[in-house]
This record gives sequence, structure tokens and C-alpha cells, in this order.
Amino acid sequence: MDVIIKPSKLSGEVIIPPSKSLAHRAIIAASLAEGISTIKNIDYSDDINATIDAMIELGANITKDGDNLIINGCFPLSKDKHINAFESGSTLRFLIPIAMLSDGISHFEGINNLNNRPLDVYLNIFDELGIKYKKKDNASLPLSIYDRLIPSTYKLRGDVSSQFITGLLFALPLLNGDSKIVLKTPLESKGYVDLTLEILRLYGIKIINNDYNEFIIFGNQKYRPYNYKVEGDYSQAAFFLVADALGADIKIKGLNVRSIQGDKKILNDLEDFRLKIDNELDYLNVSGIPKGTKISFKNSPDLLPALCMLASMSQGESFFVDAERLRLKESDRLSSMKLELEKLGIKVSETLDSLTFFGKDSFSGGICDSHNDHRIAMALSLASLKCDEEIRIEGAECVKKSYPNYWQTFENLGGIIEYVK
Repeated sequence: MDVIIKPSKLSGEVIIPPSKSLAHRAIIAASLAEGISTIKNIDYSDDINATIDAMIELGANITKDGDNLIINGCFPLSKDKHINAFESGSTLRFLIPIAMLSDGISHFEGINNLNNRPLDVYLNIFDELGIKYKKKDNASLPLSIYDRLIPSTYKLRGDVSSQFITGLLFALPLLNGDSKIVLKTPLESKGYVDLTLEILRLYGIKIINNDYNEFIIFGNQKYRPYNYKVEGDYSQAAFFLVADALGADIKIKGLNVRSIQGDKKILNDLEDFRLKIDNELDYLNVSGIPKGTKISFKNSPDLLPALCMLASMSQGESFFVDAERLRLKESDRLSSMKLELEKLGIKVSETLDSLTFFGKDSFSGGICDSHNDHRIAMALSLASLKCDEEIRIEGAECVKKSYPNYWQTFENLGGIIEYVK
């Protein structure tokens, strides 16, 4: 499906959907607990459904009740496991160590770009520990693992995806022995590890965090049931916060201003663009004239697509740095955003890990490609706020990966959309 969006101003109120990062983690923890937990405020995106189905495959009993999940956990897990992570990197990387907690074969597959997203961190560990596995020569998936996870000291780089660390943090407490995770380089994306540690704490798991250099994990622990409500997602809120900065008048609701989400950094980033954030009793609103700035994405990679749209409309030049890992997302987000912004009349220069923007007053219209990347599709929709002509986004259905109701929400705020099958 393509969408054609005519220039318009957005206004009104929006309740931000629940955090995908927290929902993944809560579903997994509840599924590993012995007893019944309720997870409230679930948005059934493709990625979340992938994790739900995977935990059912591992033996959990999960019932959908509106936007709530009733989860009766199961441990030990099923033996032979066949998990399709679809396009969800979190589902895949979180569950590989968890599936290895029981005997039998753990088989993983996915679709589209997930088949090529790297799993070297785990494969190197398997090679070191003599764990048998099989995969295609030139792709990450499908992957079959034949041995169990064992207590050990796991040494990995801190500047790779934190999803590998999270997967081990979930699994290692359930082993019959103590383990340690040692980071060989400084940890990036600390915020995501903080989310994992908080969910583990709520579900009864104790981890010793030695200043993010090493994590000590005691074995023979048990997850306990816990009823949890998922808070609003700052990475999704970023699109509406940037929309405000581009001239919309949206009251943004449903966010926890005391959240530990790493993507809460969007508020600091907007202030770096010299914008004012009005934090009222129950909503946020952004105003002001954006000025060019320098932003690091070392700890908040998911914010880049939305902020690219703001940098394009800021006075002067903007510099986005520490962004090389964005090349390994649903698309190569650095190259993808540069290509699409240039179609919209923006001058962008690119290096291995950075983008430089030369701000303008408006976008030109045109035909853009989503690159089957949900965050790029949502980001490009914001061009309609500062567009001379209509914009067409190809492959717009990809937003269902994380925000199934995005286009409906956009229309409810005043967006003028034509859907083309």
C-alpha cells in the first residue's frame, strides 16, 4: 500500500502507544514466571505479536483480553522449538539464549532484512563454548541450535546491539550456576539495558551491575508473576514532537515524564535545536524556531529518522554523529534517509557514521520509498507539514511493524491521506 499525503497542518491530541521495548521485555519475563501475570496496555504490532507467538511456542499460555495479556508462565520450556521472529530483531536476539534453556533443537527463522541482520555476537560465543549450530553461509537465518546454554563468563563488545546483552540477562539467571557478562568496550544504548534490568527486578530477578562494565548473574533464580502496565513509547512520541516543531499543534499524552527509557533523550535533543518544550499537567507540546545543532545517536538510534526531518527544516547546518549502527536496522537508515530527503529537495552529506544537513524552509513534493522501514515511513509523513506539493510514500503498510494505527492517527489529527493499493 502507498499513501499520498497532501500538505496540511496537524492539530489535536494524541495518546502515544505503549512502549514496544518494555512490552517485549514484560511479555518475556511474565512468560518465564511460574504463575499468572497481567500485562496491561498492549499494542498488537507485528513485532509484539512475534514475541507473543514465540513465547507460546516455548510453552507459555497467553490470552489476549482487549489491550491486556493474561500470561500463565512456563518453566522449564518446551524441548523442540521452531520460532519465526518475522522482522523483529528484539524477538530474535532476546529469545535465542532463552530457547537454549531446555533440551532439544532451537530453530529460528525470519523474513525480509531480519535474515541478514548480524548474529555474530552469539555465533562467536557458540564457537568459544563448543555449542553446535547450523545456518546458511551468507545469511543469519534460518539458524538451528543443538545444545543448551551453560553457566560461564560471557565476554562481548559493548558497542554492538544491546539486544544481545538483554537476551543473556534474561536467560542466565535460570541456569544451574552463576555467570558473568563482561563488556570489552564501553556500553552503548545503556537506556535499553536499564529497561531490561528494571523489568528483571520487577519479576524477581537479581543482577549485580558493576558500572555497566560487567554484570554478575546468580544462577538458580526464579521469575515471579507480576502485573505490569506498559507506559507510552518515547520513540513513537518523537514523530509527534517533531511534528509540533514543524508547525503542528499537537498535545502529546500518555508519556511518563519520569521514564527511564533511553529514547526520552528526544526531549534533550529538541532543546538542543533551541526549541521550547511545554510540559503541562498531562501533555507535552513543542514550539519555537529550530536552529541547527549536533546530535549523537550512540544511545538513541531509533530517534534518528524523525530528527532527520527536523534537521532538514532547521536554520543552518545540523550534524548527526555516532550513527553507524543505524546501517543494520530494518534498512540502512543513513543511506535511506539521505536518498529520500534528497528527493524532497534537501541537501544531505553522508559518511560511514554521520549525516550533515543543510536546512531549508520547505520540502518539495515527490515520490518516496519507505524502504520497508516503519520509522522511515513515519518520518517521511512529516514532510507534508512543510511541503509545497503532495508526497507519496511507497510501501506505507510497513508501519504495522511498530505502530499499526499510525495512518489513522495521522488522519485524526488533520492529515489528508489517500490510500493506493
